[in-house]
Amino acid sequence: MNIDQLKSWIGKTEEASDLVTPRLVASYAATFAPHLAPYRQGEAPLALHWCLAPPIAPMAALGEDGHPAKGGFLPPIPLPRRMWAGGTIETIAPLQTGDDVTRRSRIADIAYKEGRSGPLCFVAVDHELVTPRGLALRERHNIVYREAAQSGAEPASPAPAEPRPAELTWTVEASPVLLFRYSALTFNGHRIHYDEPYVTGVEGYAGLVVHGPIQATLIMNIIATLSGGEPIRLDYRGLAPLIAGEPFVVKAKRLADGAIAAWTEGADGRVRMEGVSR
Repeated sequence: MNIDQLKSWIGKTEEASDLVTPRLVASYAATFAPHLAPYRQGEAPLALHWCLAPPIAPMAALGEDGHPAKGGFLPPIPLPRRMWAGGTIETIAPLQTGDDVTRRSRIADIAYKEGRSGPLCFVAVDHELVTPRGLALRERHNIVYREAAQSGAEPASPAPAEPRPAELTWTVEASPVLLFRYSALTFNGHRIHYDEPYVTGVEGYAGLVVHGPIQATLIMNIIATLSGGEPIRLDYRGLAPLIAGEPFVVKAKRLADGAIAAWTEGADGRVRMEGVSR
């Protein structure tokens, strides 16, 4: 991997626009309800922005994993497994139905390191979402690329953990239908979310993988529910894949300094994604 060549992508920019339509708002709400923070008539539910202006590539331009092939806006990293690693997000003003939203994106950083499971390459992308009223949201999205799963490797199965106590807990059915609906909302062709022979046989997971942004969406909404709708300044990260098929829980609690911590736990009690909003 020529990391210096890949770093030449730092500073590359992209701009895309999309419309917050009534159908998108209704479809999104139907997918996540009742696990959404309250929102006013005419506003879009929290975290709907991840459904706006997705990359749209023709079938011939897709990679084996169902994502658009790398080398356009994102750098051509020679590691095949791509995952949502986490990031930071700041809400400034709610999106509204009918908004024409522009997302301005920039490659902020590219870093390489050796992990316990092999080489890892991290790409940080900064986004600003702007409406006719001004800036609505800032975000840094961290993407991690990993090498292919080893043939015949068995997924790790750590012992169950003791669940963490929380002030507010939501139980969510991690069904294939939830994953399908969110993939449709976001025009996400990543095969780990719907193609079980691929996700188990090629990528080496134990089953269909729940989207990172599904978990982040629920974390943002449970924080806003507990805080009474205050603006969110969230720092979050994925810790382990969340496999579909069993219910998982989303939890939140206030910390001593006034911040709110939130996280997702699998059926085994282990935390899959966690974040803090200050």
